[in-house]
Amino acid sequence: MTKIGYEDAVNEALERLDDLGYERGAQGDLANHGPMGAETLAVLGHADKVAAWVEGYRTAMPHHEPPAARFALDASDESSWRPALGAFERAGDWERLFVRELAEAPWRTVLARWWPELLPGLLAGLTHGAIRTAHAVRSIAASREPSSRQLTELARALAYWAARYTRLPGEPRLRGGHDIAGAVAALPRLRGEEAVTPAVARGRFTRLDAMPGYFEALDAVAPNEAQWLLSEMTAEFAGVYLAHDEIYAVPMVHAVTAPAAVRLVLPHLPVELHEPSVAALWQVHTAFLLAFTRDRRGEQEAIAAATDSDLPSFDELSARAVEHGDEHVIKFTEACLREHMLRPDRRFPAAAFAALSRIDPR
Repeated sequence: MTKIGYEDAVNEALERLDDLGYERGAQGDLANHGPMGAETLAVLGHADKVAAWVEGYRTAMPHHEPPAARFALDASDESSWRPALGAFERAGDWERLFVRELAEAPWRTVLARWWPELLPGLLAGLTHGAIRTAHAVRSIAASREPSSRQLTELARALAYWAARYTRLPGEPRLRGGHDIAGAVAALPRLRGEEAVTPAVARGRFTRLDAMPGYFEALDAVAPNEAQWLLSEMTAEFAGVYLAHDEIYAVPMVHAVTAPAAVRLVLPHLPVELHEPSVAALWQVHTAFLLAFTRDRRGEQEAIAAATDSDLPSFDELSARAVEHGDEHVIKFTEACLREHMLRPDRRFPAAAFAALSRIDPR
């Protein structure tokens, strides 16, 4: 039997997932994780398991029909496309625009053209627009020649980002005096004992501009090299994930997977877009802290207890994540592994280990 490789596994997965819509679930706003999960499995060295995982994913939860294309968007006319940012009903129009753009120009040119336009709406789909884009970019960059399915996946990832574009209040700038850990420590947190349910989090997101410390936090982080700040961010928020089990299980994994995903894209972007990308991530992380966590009581003790315990190796954690099957666990484990390899920190394996028990297996 011929062993399937990364590129073939990704393309076969994209073919099997081609008919799924952008979102799924009873509320209709859970992002389609199929392409991201399949690509991550292949990266982890489990290309031979991608096909079975995809079939299981397809049947686990129904996906909604994607919005049909309605009115063409003209990339050269800002008055045509800008009003469609954040309009999910225009997702089909956005997909057609990006398919056309990618047919007419190199993919890196298209990415660099649209990245700064979409960056202010980074929260889109709880950052899944940017994360899906990063997985598509990684698969294209790793291929000898991008397939039509890989380019279509990049078009859909960008389209989802544009259609769910969500702008947060304020303008983030790296002009403060704190590293990431210091900025996190300086942010006032909400007190209280309430569990952070989806409804509670949604309510907090709507009143960020009234929360003490929010606007000050946007200017709190000191400028530094983008790759270093991304490592500070992923390590710090792996610790935040460990310390806050009052959060319903999934949201805060994105505080690690989003910056880890942006790291995948930065090498393909002009250097002048690196700092704004990190600043936008910090704004999203500030919002995550205020929306999804309670105060800092017990944080350091919880992190110390988790990181001082015996932890499985990342080989074992990866194997357990694949067996677990949930797409968030798979993506989170791979992101923690990749970040740990760049800058070792026990918060990464501890967070990946915690996710295995906090998130239900599929």
